[in-house]
Amino acid sequence: DEVHPTALNLLEELKSNKTKLHFAGRLDQDTTGMVLITDDGQWSHQITSPRKKCRKSYLVETMEPISEESIIQLTQGIVLKGEDKPTQPAVVECLAPNKIRLTIVEGRYHQVKRMLAAVGNKVTQLHRESIGDLSLGTLGIGEWRRLTENEVSLLVS
Repeated sequence: DEVHPTALNLLEELKSNKTKLHFAGRLDQDTTGMVLITDDGQWSHQITSPRKKCRKSYLVETMEPISEESIIQLTQGIVLKGEDKPTQPAVVECLAPNKIRLTIVEGRYHQVKRMLAAVGNKVTQLHRESIGDLSLGTLGIGEWRRLTENEVSLLVS
C-alpha cells in the first residue's frame, strides 16, 4: 500500500511490465528474506499449496531461550489459536539458546510467529532463508535476481 512499500516497489524494471505479477508466498512487513515473484499462477500454486509440501526455512530469533519441550512440540505439530487442525510437523535445528532454523511446509497466516507463541515464546527476528532447494545465498535486503530455468523447474518437481 502507500504506507508500506512492497517488494514490487523495489523492482523498477518490472513496474512498466504489463504482466500481472504476484507473490508466491508473502512475508510480514517486519520479516526479511526470500520472496518469489511470478506471473505464472500454476507455478505459484505448486510452491504455496500446503498439499505440495514445499519447504520454507526460517531463521528465528526469540525473546526467551527455546526449551527442549518447545522443540518437541514444534516437531510434532501445534494447534494454533483460533484453529482446529494442528500444523504439519516442523523441522527444528537449534543454533543458539534463542535462535533456531525452522522448516515448515505450510504457509498459514503469521504461522511461524503463532507457532512460537503457542509454545510460550515471542519471535523477535524472522528471516526466510530458503524455499524448496532454493537458498537466498548472498543476496542482501532489497537485492533481486531472476531464477534460472533449472531453478524454476526444481522448485516444482
